[in-house]
Amino acid sequence: MTLGSKIAWDDTVLPFQLDNSDIRGRVARLDGVLDGILKQHDYPPVVEALVAEMALLTALIGQTVKLRWKLQLQVQSKGPVRMIATDYYGPTEEGESARIRAYASYDADRLTDGAPFDQIGNGYFAIMIDQGHGMTPYQGITPLAGGSLASCAEAYFAQSEQLPTRFALSFGKSTERGVKEYWRAGGVMLQHMPKASPFAKGSEATGDDGLLHARDLVDGEDGENWNRANLLLDTVEDLELVGPRISPTDLLIRLFHEESPRVFDAQPVRFGCTCSEDRVRQSLSIYSSKDIKTMTTEDGRVTADCQFCGAHYDLDPKTLGFEAGGTDGDAD
Repeated sequence: MTLGSKIAWDDTVLPFQLDNSDIRGRVARLDGVLDGILKQHDYPPVVEALVAEMALLTALIGQTVKLRWKLQLQVQSKGPVRMIATDYYGPTEEGESARIRAYASYDADRLTDGAPFDQIGNGYFAIMIDQGHGMTPYQGITPLAGGSLASCAEAYFAQSEQLPTRFALSFGKSTERGVKEYWRAGGVMLQHMPKASPFAKGSEATGDDGLLHARDLVDGEDGENWNRANLLLDTVEDLELVGPRISPTDLLIRLFHEESPRVFDAQPVRFGCTCSEDRVRQSLSIYSSKDIKTMTTEDGRVTADCQFCGAHYDLDPKTLGFEAGGTDGDAD
């Protein structure tokens, strides 16, 4: 693909490389995905903003996941927003859309009038990659650091992966004339591939809470390239990231034309949940009939709700657990 060509701007992730800097990255834009995620819940605005930021990070990071792999991002916190969880499902075939889903758990009575990240207390940021059946999932965890979820992700890559990483994100509600308000998000991710482990050269951690920072991982020519690319990214404006009238390719030309940007095939993404009645039944198959009885409502049913998409499942308890005799034919 040449840089002069246009691609669909909404709900895509465009990978690119800066040939003069040994840096690669992604440009992402989400709107329909966020609508699919957020309309399932009635989140307060500060929680919506956190979920939007987390979904955008998930799209940018998840683009590197191989076919049929699953990436999960999670924040666990002692603050009013206790948890944010997102899943990215790699496409099943080349050219198909990846799928994203997300949800948050929070204490409404503890939310404040502060900024979205103020609703998160001490805790951790985690990334897990599931490569499929028979493979051991990979998981990395770092403490929450910085003043945003993007800062937490940057600290994760520096500390756990030793990869200098930078995010520039923008998200909020669109207020275009004549169009109902809805959430949009856009962002750029940069990542420098180091030639050696920073621990081999005795790097000192200069990030928040004694964690490694991207600047600790590169020096010499690599450090100059990284600093230059970051200075160029500092010039990006919010409207360039989320606005509907500039394509990712045009944005890359504006920001990095001196770095010889080269783009690759764009990855479409959409909202998608993997819940199903079969999965609910499978999760309950480890329980005895006595256990199932404790889960049964006064109406004689076992119910379950998906936290991601809000789907409701209503099942006959006689058909559940390892002692069940069969299904009741419900298609709830």
